[in-house]
Amino acid sequence: MNLPNILTLSRIPLMVIVAALLHPWNGEPIPWASTIAFILFLFGALTDWMDGWLARKMGQVSDFGKFMDALVDKIFTMGLFVSLLTLGIVGLWALFPVLLILSREFLITGLRLVAAAQGKTLAAENAGKIKTGFQIACISFFLGHVAIVNDFSGMKPLETFQNLASIFQTAGQVCLIIACVLTVFSGSIYLYKYWNFFICEESSES
Repeated sequence: MNLPNILTLSRIPLMVIVAALLHPWNGEPIPWASTIAFILFLFGALTDWMDGWLARKMGQVSDFGKFMDALVDKIFTMGLFVSLLTLGIVGLWALFPVLLILSREFLITGLRLVAAAQGKTLAAENAGKIKTGFQIACISFFLGHVAIVNDFSGMKPLETFQNLASIFQTAGQVCLIIACVLTVFSGSIYLYKYWNFFICEESSES
């Protein structure tokens, strides 16, 4: 197990830790836990860029790394989207876009698994990388909003922090809508480009 793959897989426990820190204790947020969760998420997002850069620099690019990087990205973002919904950090209005994103990710992951069974590795497309970027930005803004409300709302100047929290919340909502549109768009491109793997699989079974 090389360093780039360790960084890739580290995003899974990071996701669990972030979700745990966001969970209230006896109905109240744990002091500074939201801020720590925000920082840990930003670190996890950084590893998404760092693992690929290290793999190329160290000459350790592999099919396993390409597959797991895309898969772990989905686990990392989807796990936190579900956590944000469950904990009430985002409103119920976000249920439809999150379900749409979740469905797309499962479908594309299924396509990757079919391709892997045929000895092919499907790397991430540029449109998919942009989509992931907006998903990460969306979660970052929502986590930043929670950190400000839970840990900084009592500090002075009060109005500044309230305005900042409002900006983060609005930015998160806008990013979620954009991420949803990009998710559908990039998924359609991916299916159109690699649909032959499904067709070949069906032909081999008949």
